[in-house]
Amino acid sequence: MPLSRRHFLAGAGLTGGTLLANASIPALARAPLADAPTLGALRRKVGSVEVTALLDGYVDIGSELFTGLIDAEAERLAEASFQEPGPRRAPVNAYLVNLGDRLVLVDAGTSDSMGPTLGRLPAAMEAAGVAPDLIDTLLITHMHPDHINGVLTPAGEALFPNAELVVTATDYAFWHDDAKMNQAPDEAKPFFIGARKAAAAYGDRVRQVDGEGEAVGSIRTVPLPGHTPGHAGFIVESDGEALFIWGDVVHIATYQFARPDWSIAFDVDSKLAGETRKRTFDRVAADRMLIAGMHLPFPGFGHVARDGEAYRFVPDEWPYRL
Repeated sequence: MPLSRRHFLAGAGLTGGTLLANASIPALARAPLADAPTLGALRRKVGSVEVTALLDGYVDIGSELFTGLIDAEAERLAEASFQEPGPRRAPVNAYLVNLGDRLVLVDAGTSDSMGPTLGRLPAAMEAAGVAPDLIDTLLITHMHPDHINGVLTPAGEALFPNAELVVTATDYAFWHDDAKMNQAPDEAKPFFIGARKAAAAYGDRVRQVDGEGEAVGSIRTVPLPGHTPGHAGFIVESDGEALFIWGDVVHIATYQFARPDWSIAFDVDSKLAGETRKRTFDRVAADRMLIAGMHLPFPGFGHVARDGEAYRFVPDEWPYRL
């Protein structure tokens, strides 16, 4: 039922003279400010499948980390989005998919590897009522630290004792290539080391997939190369509905829907990443497919609409329905 003034006042017990009679009564209590971060866990349905968005935290990204970015246009896009100049805040999301017979976690956040604003996934899972030992499958979009380091405890052990770890064969091969690690700049070498530690902790519970096909149950893998060679997304299908969890197709929504050619410095192949982003936008806009992204504004569910020669992100209203 649409909210009317009469329903609002009645629901609050403020009808007729009550509102005027109580108007001058001062507030007698003070609520202390909460220093602890709010935990992020928000559910929606995709057909009969339940998907829970989980927030690991956030990271601030400066414009200098984008290739092709034009400062004046970046400022214009930020202003149009009612944002102050400066670094843009990017959440780090993960998605819990309850298939009924299996619990699947898509990406796992950062553990304690990337600073105090991140590493909150275990607490978000607890808020959602899910313990790590209930997870059957870990689907990893790519083996960057903000997606795979969270499969480990701070002590470097497997956090999910009963889960298989599913990665693409292309990404696994890239991060385990000694020649590529030796050629990488020093600041990139921890990415290789972290990916290897995560895979090693799961041993014979690591499964590699490649191409477009079944990942687990009704979830299928979709290659999205460029950000990393084996970067992939996962499409969840149920009862004629679909959700495309697209990993890192977008890092900063403020910029990259309007300018899909702007790529972040962490892209292994920035040109290919831009082409993949544009192709993915075209696909989901044409199909009106629901999407979710690891760096879209939490909870990250929404649609992509064409906006002239560009695109725009339309947040989904479903998670806010009672």
